[in-house]
Amino acid sequence: MKRQTIVAANWKMNGSFGLVTEMSQGLADLQLANDVSVVVCPSAPFLAALTDALEHEKASEHISVGAQNVSEFEQGAYTGEISTSMLQACKVQYVILGHSERRSIFKETSTQVAHKVKTALDAGLVPILCIGESEAQRTAEQTETVLAAQLQPVIDEVGIERFSHIVIAYEPVWAIGTGKTASPDMAQATHQFIRKFLADIDKDIAAKTPVLYGGSVNAKNCEALFSQTDIDGGLIGGASLKVDEFKVICSAAKGNS
Repeated sequence: MKRQTIVAANWKMNGSFGLVTEMSQGLADLQLANDVSVVVCPSAPFLAALTDALEHEKASEHISVGAQNVSEFEQGAYTGEISTSMLQACKVQYVILGHSERRSIFKETSTQVAHKVKTALDAGLVPILCIGESEAQRTAEQTETVLAAQLQPVIDEVGIERFSHIVIAYEPVWAIGTGKTASPDMAQATHQFIRKFLADIDKDIAAKTPVLYGGSVNAKNCEALFSQTDIDGGLIGGASLKVDEFKVICSAAKGNS
């Protein structure tokens, strides 16, 4: 079964209008393999500008804009929050949810993440659901237990069938922004577990759910990571702020055709 290959850029709390212009111009001539999509997720103030810039540059229809978070509430007295309708107004198609920084710094629980996933799906957005273990959990051989505990609340909330509209991003916490990267074999083994966890519930859904790898992916290691059977692209952090390097990473994604 063919799965969509996705390279997503998470700018985190970085970027500028200048980078919006540079990135949109840089991606305009990007040649992508079949079944490969690129998603750029800037901070909220730049969402509309990036959408407009990509349209102005006549960038490929395979390049989309994503948000880094969304509220589980539709509207109301939630100062500082951003609703799905606001993202839709910015022509956003994807949204990152459950990133380890949201879980650890802002204390989002897996239950709250599950609520956000449902809210996003109901609005027609594609959630990029982040899961991952800490270094201590990896050392204690708890990786699979942790990942299962992060996935199960989402399955309970939305049902396994809706994973056909969800992208999973496995990001080992110990590899995010640290320069450490899981070896291709280690990453593949974990991705294989994630797919088996889904397959034990629904094999067809598991076969077509994209599972991305994130954690210090760069131009040097991306090709080896993307060549693994169960790795369907990447969620890129620091390297996505460098247009030339990000283009190399996008080009390394060969798709499944």
